[in-house]
Amino acid sequence: MTLKIPRGLAASCHKTPLRAAWLERLPDVLRNLEHRWSLTLDAPFDGDEVSCSYVTPVVRADGTPAVLKIGMPHMEGEHEIHGLRFWNGDPTVRLLMADDGLGAMLLERCEPGTALRALPECEQDVVISGLLRRLWRPPSTQHPFRPLSALTKYWSDETLAQIEQWPDPGLVREGLRLFTELPRTEPMELVLATDLHAGNVLHAEREPWLVIDATPVQLLCEIAIGPGRNDQEIYGPARRRSRARPAVDVRSRSGGAAGRLEQRRFRGTRPSNFSVSYQSSLVGRT
Repeated sequence: MTLKIPRGLAASCHKTPLRAAWLERLPDVLRNLEHRWSLTLDAPFDGDEVSCSYVTPVVRADGTPAVLKIGMPHMEGEHEIHGLRFWNGDPTVRLLMADDGLGAMLLERCEPGTALRALPECEQDVVISGLLRRLWRPPSTQHPFRPLSALTKYWSDETLAQIEQWPDPGLVREGLRLFTELPRTEPMELVLATDLHAGNVLHAEREPWLVIDATPVQLLCEIAIGPGRNDQEIYGPARRRSRARPAVDVRSRSGGAAGRLEQRRFRGTRPSNFSVSYQSSLVGRT
């Protein structure tokens, strides 16, 4: 039987030879894990959110529902398994089994699994701000997490390689300047989740909302820049290209008990495909 590959994942894999080779090996990897972990596989999840991993609902030998996730090779997802171990289900899905070499994860299944994106945006902000405060915590003494400056350099290089697509060079260059400056502005060390947006938070039974995509970096501030990010994607480097935004957003989350969300919006003179989001949280500072 031909393996069904989600459209977004197939498109991502066609971009580099390394990913194409990974996709070619995927059927063998699935058969290996199905046998080794005693799983019954269902059809994979598909849709706009599925672009960097093969994710499918499974049932374990004891009848427990779970989710099998196998990450496509990409820089931002290198430490996802380590991040799930670090957060240990608080407030992420639990990691039940893993094969680090294959980038394979057997995860707790969220039921009913409704995405936070189904809620009004003002309610999404309340949930996300609460999750952020739980995710931001000091790293252990020995950890594999890269500094945020390495990730922002990677994003900057990606952006510079697409200079001919910049609709507003001044706006983009200001974003790149912030990429260099902001990761150095705080002396505290915290672990951040860099792909935290409403599509990566699901309604669950164990807790009302759980984070399903945990990609960690080390530092205090979090920045996101890229083409076509929408209002629901300012929380991390989500890759959807759904609609252009005519603004640069600078949002800061205070660490007060109310988890207040402040926003300043700077509008340019013409619509732009690029946005910059700078998020900082200082516990106890209002």
